[in-house]
Amino acid sequence: MASGPNMMDPICLVENDNELLSVNQKALQILEKISQPLVVVAIVGLYRTGKSYLMNRLTGQNHGFPLGSTVQSETKGIWMWCVPHPSKSDHTLVLLDTEGLGDVEKGDPKNDSWIFALAVLLCSSFVYNSMSTINHQALEQLHYVTELTELIRAKSSSRPDEVEDSTEFVSFFPDFIWTVRDFTLELMLNGHPITEDEYLENALKLIPGKNPKVQTSNLPRECIRHFFPTRKCFVFDRPTNDKELLADIENVSEDQLDPKFLEQTNNFCSYIFTNAKTKTLREGITVTGNRLRTLVVTYVDTINTGAVPCLENAVTTLAQLENSAAVQKAADHYSEQMTQRLRLPTDTLQELLEVHAACEREAIAIFMEHSFKDENQEFQKNLVEIIKDKKEGFLLQNEQASVKYCQDKLHELSKALMESISAGTFSVPGGHELYRKAKEMLKRDYCQVPRKGVKANEVLQSFLLSQVAIEKSILQADKALTDGDKAVVEERARRETAEREQELLKQKLQEQKQQMEAQQRSLQENIAQLTEKLVRERENLLREQNMMLEHKLKVQEALLKEGFRKKSEEVNAEINHLKNMIDNTKDDDTPWLALALDKFGREISSLLCTPGKLLGHIVSGVSSLFKKK
Repeated sequence: MASGPNMMDPICLVENDNELLSVNQKALQILEKISQPLVVVAIVGLYRTGKSYLMNRLTGQNHGFPLGSTVQSETKGIWMWCVPHPSKSDHTLVLLDTEGLGDVEKGDPKNDSWIFALAVLLCSSFVYNSMSTINHQALEQLHYVTELTELIRAKSSSRPDEVEDSTEFVSFFPDFIWTVRDFTLELMLNGHPITEDEYLENALKLIPGKNPKVQTSNLPRECIRHFFPTRKCFVFDRPTNDKELLADIENVSEDQLDPKFLEQTNNFCSYIFTNAKTKTLREGITVTGNRLRTLVVTYVDTINTGAVPCLENAVTTLAQLENSAAVQKAADHYSEQMTQRLRLPTDTLQELLEVHAACEREAIAIFMEHSFKDENQEFQKNLVEIIKDKKEGFLLQNEQASVKYCQDKLHELSKALMESISAGTFSVPGGHELYRKAKEMLKRDYCQVPRKGVKANEVLQSFLLSQVAIEKSILQADKALTDGDKAVVEERARRETAEREQELLKQKLQEQKQQMEAQQRSLQENIAQLTEKLVRERENLLREQNMMLEHKLKVQEALLKEGFRKKSEEVNAEINHLKNMIDNTKDDDTPWLALALDKFGREISSLLCTPGKLLGHIVSGVSSLFKKK
């Protein structure tokens, strides 16, 4: 898969044809090839407010997203432009330009709401673009933000404690950036200069009063403050006062633009390049091009069925696809590395098992890196089974290679012996002693052959057994030996055969022990890496929950400072809910951790045929790691 994009021009990602949303397959193919993490910047705002020009500037160009100079909206649906990130070489910058909100040519205003909600769900930085000033009218036009609680769900099921689902929006909503175009006011408040960010925060302060108009006016302010913890503002002067230049701004050179506007545009671009975050889902799941592809399809399909896009459901869908791919990637790595590192036949079984252990460890690590939300470790168990089958395949190949190599060597070494037998060399008095010496020399020569592999003794034993009838015939025909001598020789031959059988049995028992030890290492490795992943996931979850709590406490504190005591008290239910979530996550005695490890361990033990007593030692050892955290 290609690591980064190579897009010369933007492409429509979500088509909006007669108010029906659909996903462009060509755009999905582009996303599918991007394996890098994404920084996704979406811009939303009223039509004809210069959104597309600002997005083009992020690519360092004036051209790209279509611009227009008429009162008609130029962009339809959501357009995408994937470019190399200018300051993060291992990231791709994805720009999403949305069709203008409030287009008079549209029939159903709900269509705008879905475009707005999709932009919020898909991006990591959400740019809201408006004209002139942030006033009452501008906030009224941003009524779409108040509809997000009806258009997006965090969880698939409602809460029994009646806490709003939107409480958790902050855990996956993007940063909010308000860009104000053609700004002509002085950045002053009560006679003192203020920053652009302070200007935004002042505009978002709630208006005192209980009448319905005031409450309606406050609703967009409250939603922005509640849903978007990180907020930023940029104001832009008019690019030029020349109407003709404005109408053809994509062909206007920089020296024809207002220097102040250029500086402001450069500041905006610099902020995006430096501060725009990598797109992530809940609990720190990084979004790549392929993952964004799945999210777009899932969300649009859900909207078209008349349902509300749900992050939890989208992540579940994504996890199913990603975890299947992670299993395949890990299994392929195991096969490739085993093939590269093994030289069959291996001298000993242990040599193969050590290579297997190293390759398995790497394969599990690859699976852990590329998988998430593996409920009940179903995908990891699948990987255990696949690797077990592949290992058995390599063991069989190793045995077959050893058998063939040993048989070929024995055939070569025994040529002289077999020719002597055929020539009657041993059919003379004292012939048996000659035969015995020739056979012993063959065994010595065979023993000196290097890297015969695990079947060396078995193949030799098979060859010697094939010689028993011939040797007996030579012995019986040897007139130099008495009947008593022959009986002694036969007894010695039986004893040597029994000793060799005993040696073979010992070897098999030793190999069984080595196989058992390898299974124990496999169990240990799987549980150890799963434990590390569970610990990391718990830390990510705690970090996310603490961030949500910190934000709610700040919202409550701001409401108190502004004199809205009742509203601040209303936040208490959400704060208490979040505190309970944190306490449950922190609880060292939470049984599911140990239970998850124990259940997983027992299931893969049955796959690996590992003794239950050993499993108990492993699980008790690794589960103690949770206590130390």
